[in-house]
Amino acid sequence: MAVSADVLKGKKCTCFFAIKDDVINAGATYLDEEVVVDGNLISSRKPEDLPAFLRAIIDKLS
Repeated sequence: MAVSADVLKGKKCTCFFAIKDDVINAGATYLDEEVVVDGNLISSRKPEDLPAFLRAIIDKLS
């Protein structure tokens, strides 16, 4: 969705490995990390990363 919305240029993020090239081609810096926070953009890679992803969301909302 973020690729299609054209909001990744200049951002740091992570994603599921199958769309890594799409994220890079959309202008993002890809980081292979559990969760990446860049401003209001919070991204994670896979379901196993969900606890860290939810912690990042809660931290951002606090």
